[in-house]
Amino acid sequence: MNQATSPEQQKKHERNTFIFLAVFLAPILSVIIVAGFGFAVWISQIFFGPPSA
Repeated sequence: MNQATSPEQQKKHERNTFIFLAVFLAPILSVIIVAGFGFAVWISQIFFGPPSA
């Protein structure tokens, strides 16, 4: 089995992938999920009123 990349290149690629996931993707997804939940609650309160009503 031929390896197209050297171990050093693979380590660099894995490090860059980890940085992308940890620094960019995870926070962006977290904000999208929380904002989506907040939007769903807001819309449901428009249609059904606040929980105390």
